[in-house]
Amino acid sequence: MHKLMLSAALLGESLPALAGDLDIGASVGTELRTFFQDGAFPGQLETFQPSMQLEGDVRWQSQGGAWDLVIVPYARIDGQDDRRTHFDMREAYVRWAGDDWTVRAGLTKVFWGVAESRHLVDIINQFDTVEDIDEEDKLGQPMIEVSTIRDWGQITGYVMPFFRKRTFPGLDGRLRFPGSVDNDLARFDEGADDDADVDFALRYSHYIGDWDVGLSFFHGASREPRLLSGPAPDVFVPFYDDITQVGIDLQYTKDAWLWKFEGIIRDTPFETFTAAVGGFEYTFYGVTDAGADLGVLMEYQYDDRSDDFLLAAPTIANNDLFVGARLALNDAEDTDFLAGVVTDMEDGSLSGLVEASRRVGDNWVFDLEGRFFANTDSGNLLSVFRRDSHITLRVKRYF
Repeated sequence: MHKLMLSAALLGESLPALAGDLDIGASVGTELRTFFQDGAFPGQLETFQPSMQLEGDVRWQSQGGAWDLVIVPYARIDGQDDRRTHFDMREAYVRWAGDDWTVRAGLTKVFWGVAESRHLVDIINQFDTVEDIDEEDKLGQPMIEVSTIRDWGQITGYVMPFFRKRTFPGLDGRLRFPGSVDNDLARFDEGADDDADVDFALRYSHYIGDWDVGLSFFHGASREPRLLSGPAPDVFVPFYDDITQVGIDLQYTKDAWLWKFEGIIRDTPFETFTAAVGGFEYTFYGVTDAGADLGVLMEYQYDDRSDDFLLAAPTIANNDLFVGARLALNDAEDTDFLAGVVTDMEDGSLSGLVEASRRVGDNWVFDLEGRFFANTDSGNLLSVFRRDSHITLRVKRYF
């Protein structure tokens, strides 16, 4: 990333307000997904799915640090699935920071939560599921955020005047349901095409000794749509219900232990349900002479929502156990590995993930990712991915 030092002398006396520090960076990446089997549904790509990623990163801070401007555009060009070829402004906001208050306005990404295997309380941003199904990739959310930090904790309020629809793979794509999802026909509780409905959220967070505590409230359109039958066979229409959700996330840190918990109560037009994920991460420090650390993770996932797709958005995490391990070599190349398996405690369906990352030189990063599905029961939602096990090689160049 190149750093440009801008000053009033360079900008001229006519633009004194723009004096400050400007960082401009970018990355270009290539990605190759390789599936081990042909798709389970007609029209799906067979084996190889090449694509390219482009991302910019522009960050400006005023002299004195009161103002920030962040712009992060993102684009993917996919060689197989037209729906996966897309552009999004991940972030584009301006932020003002005073002595006690911070205000941010624009397209923003927000993360809530502590768990590894499932982010229950994380509800501000819509997920970009054409990127992956792990709910790690987010679309930029238009919002106004107001936050204050006091001795008794931090409280942040959010007003979100525009809704982002979830992205879905096309008929050519893999990791999809047996049919296409037509976002143009998406419906909302307030009426068709009511994606300008205003959502609200509030979050309180604080550190109390060894405890990190978060309490959250959200009211607005659900980020998880129900998928209803569309106007033609094998066409689904997403329906975004108005919901009210309260959540709590807790993390207790003691020596090499991290104990984590997230829980929610969500009220929908059809039901009120609870969901939780909790467990631990224990780290063995210095397991090699070079100083590598090994973390062992275990989390239980619970969700008592209806399994009727007409009443609730589908979930696979209703009674599941996650077991995983994380290895950080702590070397100059930032080499790390993560592996985990989620097991359905009722029918034994398995989904697994393996990730490895390593930096080469100052500007290159190589990622290898594998996602696997095995022993999937026909009644389990995972069965739609039963032939979608794959590996992904990703190479990025940072500028």
